[in-house]
Amino acid sequence: MTQKRVLFVFTSADKLLEGSPTGWYLPEAAHPFYVLRDHVIIDFASPKGPNPPIDPGSVESFKEDEESMKFLNDTEVKSKMDTCKSLTQIDSSEYDAVFYVGGHGPMLDLATDAINIKLVNEFYRDGKIVAAVCHGPGALVGGVTPAGRPIFEGKKVTGFSNTEEEQAQKTAPKYIPFMLETKIRELGGNYEKASEPWGACVQTDGNLITGQNPSSAKGVGEAILQALT
Repeated sequence: MTQKRVLFVFTSADKLLEGSPTGWYLPEAAHPFYVLRDHVIIDFASPKGPNPPIDPGSVESFKEDEESMKFLNDTEVKSKMDTCKSLTQIDSSEYDAVFYVGGHGPMLDLATDAINIKLVNEFYRDGKIVAAVCHGPGALVGGVTPAGRPIFEGKKVTGFSNTEEEQAQKTAPKYIPFMLETKIRELGGNYEKASEPWGACVQTDGNLITGQNPSSAKGVGEAILQALT
């Protein structure tokens, strides 16, 4: 059987709206990567291509997390970062799933990136897995069904909650363009979240897989693997 291919999409945004550093969030890439790496072929992509910016705060916050530190120093990962494709180089027909790594960055670039929205629509239309964690679902807000309806409409969806955003002190409109939970609800999504802020929550509804926050990242990886096997 041909090995399945999964595309990890990272943000290229390195600053929040008021200028403080941002990027992709370390454990939200590391944890799913190590769930999947021995079972599928993984490629990396971002709007601007090689070496997408990491959120420095995530490195500091997860410096005691074994897999996060392993990811930072993994020669295979470094090679994938160095050869990270730009979204314009991606042919969705070559992949079985797309996964959007979180961090505040996707809210700033991927949410409105026309190439990304086209890719989201293609993956979703073709019944392939569309997955995202934390702020990663922000990359999906422009996605629509073949009938032109938001892909979140009528679906169980999660993502970084308004409460978590307030506790992180990175709220809209000063830091980010919109609040993700609010946007999901506006687009007709049935927003779900863990009973307590920062608790793990993974939702699978059809080919859409979403995770709420960093502690949900491993579960999203596991849900992708289950859906592919």
